[in-house]
Amino acid sequence: MPGLQSADAARLAALRTGDERAFAALIDELSPRMLKLAHVYVPSTATAEEVVQEAWIVVLRSLDRFEGRSKLSTWILGIVVNVARERGRHESRSRPFSSLTTDHEPIIDPDRFLPPSHDRWPGHWAIAPAPWPQDALETAEAAQVIRNTVAALPYVQRAVITLRDMIGCTPEETCNTLGLTDTNHRVLLHRARTKVRAALELAFDTIETAA
Repeated sequence: MPGLQSADAARLAALRTGDERAFAALIDELSPRMLKLAHVYVPSTATAEEVVQEAWIVVLRSLDRFEGRSKLSTWILGIVVNVARERGRHESRSRPFSSLTTDHEPIIDPDRFLPPSHDRWPGHWAIAPAPWPQDALETAEAAQVIRNTVAALPYVQRAVITLRDMIGCTPEETCNTLGLTDTNHRVLLHRARTKVRAALELAFDTIETAA
């Protein structure tokens, strides 16, 4: 297939011939990431696990239709998104995906930035983030703050930060999985990361005062 990496091409060929070891290895590799992504759209671990199982069934049924226009893992994660969103709608726990890409709420206090009319640094930090306390981000408290903040994000922001920072997808993989433009992806990731940082700053009181 044009554009398909050799490793993916070999794996896909094995899967299409019914190689059980290849399929088991793929499940071991991707299921943890799929579960994290499913959690973006459904409320419980049990439901997320059902989403993952259903997604694998869709993968098996659709292998012959995979055209190799993206990485195999990206295609599978996209299936998870579709299955999870459908399950979330059935449980009346999600909003329409498209309505969540345009939230314009202030991310952090605008007073922490210099005004657009500033002579030298328009829009830059007026009250800059302070360095984190030593080893602060390695604590259980920080991990809980991050989990709680991510869980409270709008669905698209949560999906983007989950794919980029929790699963480790590239920007291209994230855009392909969620059907976003690169610009939307960058805006959503910035908003999500900034909210997480603001929550951590509040938890650890690491906001420097203005001079």
